[in-house]
Amino acid sequence: MLDRRNFIKNTTAVSAYTLFLSQLIGCKTGQKLAIAADAPYNMKYLTKNVGYFTERGGTIGWMASKDGIVIIDTQFPEQSNNLLAEIAIIDGGKVDALINTHHHGDHTAGNIVYKELTDNIIAHTNSKKNQMASAAQRGTEDKQLYPNTLFDKDYKLSVGDEVITMKYYGAAHTDGDIITHFQKANVVHMGDLIFNRRFPYIDKSAGANIANWVSVLDKADKQYPTDAKFIFGHSDNGYEVIGTKEDIKAFKNYLEKLLVFGEQAVKAGKSLEELKANTIVIPGAEEWTGKGIERSLDAIFVELKAS
Repeated sequence: MLDRRNFIKNTTAVSAYTLFLSQLIGCKTGQKLAIAADAPYNMKYLTKNVGYFTERGGTIGWMASKDGIVIIDTQFPEQSNNLLAEIAIIDGGKVDALINTHHHGDHTAGNIVYKELTDNIIAHTNSKKNQMASAAQRGTEDKQLYPNTLFDKDYKLSVGDEVITMKYYGAAHTDGDIITHFQKANVVHMGDLIFNRRFPYIDKSAGANIANWVSVLDKADKQYPTDAKFIFGHSDNGYEVIGTKEDIKAFKNYLEKLLVFGEQAVKAGKSLEELKANTIVIPGAEEWTGKGIERSLDAIFVELKAS
């Protein structure tokens, strides 16, 4: 079991432990924790009790207060240990809930660290199905900790005075992505439903659907408050993993333009190989640049052929 003795071996954890308890009440929005200058990660408050953590993998969301602890996604074991050191769970402390936005390893490989720390791991039914299938294919079943609280459409959880809602709007990045809303804090974790100015991974092997992804983002835009703070799964260099509805609309536009581009290419008789050799941006969504466009081209061809 992770306990305080393990945490305080790390000098960063010592300073964070003493400071964190005093900051649980009354910290300012955007305030950083007392993290060593050379720490390989970033952990930041968005509201008094809710923030995000980045190091390696999909962005982790967290709520930590005197009333309880909730974690969204886990990256990898090393990263989860770093997060827990900052939160400084004391002897016998428990995580009230661990939420997985979807099954990919950069969001769930760190689950195993929570084996003795929580009895409640929440995810969509398809997320567990996909995680189990992926682990079986890779031979990593012994490194998994699977969700034990599953839902198909929506789920609500109360921790202290915070109400946390989870919603599933259908297949998108995979067929098991959920959106989590800390209602009082007004923070929304989008998971990999948003790649902020970064070419997305579209996992067709796990039921991804680009056309429905557009619909999912449209529903999210209508569902959540305009002044909410949004946490994104990934971002490109120079862009943040937090943002606003404008960033959601921008990514929705990318997917819409990808669909149009793919349809026009297929109608013109162009091959996938030809597109990969000559396409560096999707017309109408030029903010998305750099490496990775071939993943979008592969996915759109698979989807259009299937339809």
